[in-house]
Amino acid sequence: MSERVFIVTGAAKGIGYACARRLIADGYKVALADIDQADGKKALDQLNAGKDKAIFIECDVSEKLEVHNLVAETLSAFGRIDGLINNAGIALKGGALDLEESDFDRVLAVNLRGAFLVSKAVAKYMVEEIEGREDRSRLTERPYSIINMSSINDTVALPDYLAYTVSKGGLLQMTRSMALELAPFGIRVNAIGPGSVKTDMLSGVAGDALEKIHSRTPLGRVALPDEIAGVASFLAGEDSSYITGQCIYVDGGRLALNYTMSPRTVIEDI
Repeated sequence: MSERVFIVTGAAKGIGYACARRLIADGYKVALADIDQADGKKALDQLNAGKDKAIFIECDVSEKLEVHNLVAETLSAFGRIDGLINNAGIALKGGALDLEESDFDRVLAVNLRGAFLVSKAVAKYMVEEIEGREDRSRLTERPYSIINMSSINDTVALPDYLAYTVSKGGLLQMTRSMALELAPFGIRVNAIGPGSVKTDMLSGVAGDALEKIHSRTPLGRVALPDEIAGVASFLAGEDSSYITGQCIYVDGGRLALNYTMSPRTVIEDI
């Protein structure tokens, strides 16, 4: 396990950082990728893992050349890639009547095209490595895993975040399609669908807005990034060796809810 290497995109903050930290704690080597160089280097310093365990690579996942460099630099540093967490993503507000075309294109370029580009590059490396083996009878000896960070909004919609919702719906279908394509090689492809998570994106939400989130969440609180990272750890490891083409929703029960929770059932946020 200690020799396995993962790439985590959008790793400078929030869920991506939590996933990188958890994988390092689990014994993985991790390449942290992010478009924000300053925060990426800060995250690397905070992990304090040493160059033999973690590196930071500046990367805009929507740019094919930068994705190529991400894979090349990871292989140069660690000599192998065993998994990927596609976490890089953005959300720009706007619905069908007011969303600018450029904003729609930008969200899909990062959230969907970016995940496709990185997944394709990593999967091609994995397939080439597998096809180069003399004995392919035991593919699970070196399990490969691709994990896409989706959202409950791949299933339920947000009218004022049209592009984000569309991108996550597409990401779910890409997860399923790639899982079918790569299954013969023993490469598993899954997704995680968080609900509301305590990250910078949610930092400005308080008062009535936060109460509304609680009211539609049976567990009565938002998730912590580490709770999402725990599921990523599971999907990365051998305990999930027979799971592919799935999305695990870490949403406090929101998708199962068919009514609004009474304020009396809401518990204090942790």
